[in-house]
Amino acid sequence: MKAIVITKPGGPEVLALKEYPTPEISGDQVLIEVKAAGLNRLDVFQREGNYPAPAGVPDDILGLEVAGTVVECGPEVTDLKVGDKVCALLEGGGYAEFVSVREGQCLPVPDGLSFAEAASLPETVFTVWSNIFQRGNLQPGETLLIHGGNSGIGITGIQIAHTLGSKVVVTVGSEEKGKTCLDLGADSYINYKTQNFEDELQSEGVDVILDMIGGDYLAKNINILKPDGRLVHINAVDQSPARLDIKKVMTKRLTVTGSTLRSRGYEFKKQLAKEVQRSVWPLIEAKQFKPVIFRTFPFSEASEAHRLLENGTHTGKIILVR
Repeated sequence: MKAIVITKPGGPEVLALKEYPTPEISGDQVLIEVKAAGLNRLDVFQREGNYPAPAGVPDDILGLEVAGTVVECGPEVTDLKVGDKVCALLEGGGYAEFVSVREGQCLPVPDGLSFAEAASLPETVFTVWSNIFQRGNLQPGETLLIHGGNSGIGITGIQIAHTLGSKVVVTVGSEEKGKTCLDLGADSYINYKTQNFEDELQSEGVDVILDMIGGDYLAKNINILKPDGRLVHINAVDQSPARLDIKKVMTKRLTVTGSTLRSRGYEFKKQLAKEVQRSVWPLIEAKQFKPVIFRTFPFSEASEAHRLLENGTHTGKIILVR
């Protein structure tokens, strides 16, 4: 098969289209002919040599989410069959013609969606549901703050939280991005280049915060959380040391938590997939939540796709298509 391979750690130019052995499947794995693959910020970290793949996963092929057609099933597969259109959450290997994955990490392509749209779903929807609704326990009527509202995670969190009855505030880097977030269901936005989100939200407060920044955001987040508030970290773009005011955590009864999805075990991902299909897929099929695709690239232009991902000007997902 052909695959986009990391030839050495570095910038977007290190990605090259090469011949690569087609994966072999066994047990409850399926082989998917990939039609589209989603790009994620973690792909950049891995390409640069700063985020190694888990054991047993090729470390020279990126890609954490795909959509395509099942072309082969292992002997222990029970729910899928050849010809099924699926999207899947992966540990890696998605930038390729074929990828193998255990069937519990697959979901059917929602009715009416293209492969490109379906490929934008697994990483973002699984992350949002796991962190905002499971760990953060966001409830209808509560206020959610999402840092990076125009990211793939952000636009997914906005739509699902809004549809399920929560108020959504986002931080963004431009007025244009903020207005796009409003169109998707956010109630308000804060331009972090011209406004201080702590000052803007101090009097009102928020119940749940989804943070992918870290650093000095920690103290500000703690200050604006309401009593019994929940702060959930999913990344740390700013990895500088931060001070946590334990007294405020205690007196406000706060929960400070975080997670990474890629390293979680199969049973967790399988159960999460079932909950996502039960809770989120009906919203997609009822057109209450829609994938937002900023741009698609052919697989042969993966380097250009990565350059766009890194410059941060996009709102929504960037997708490779075959």
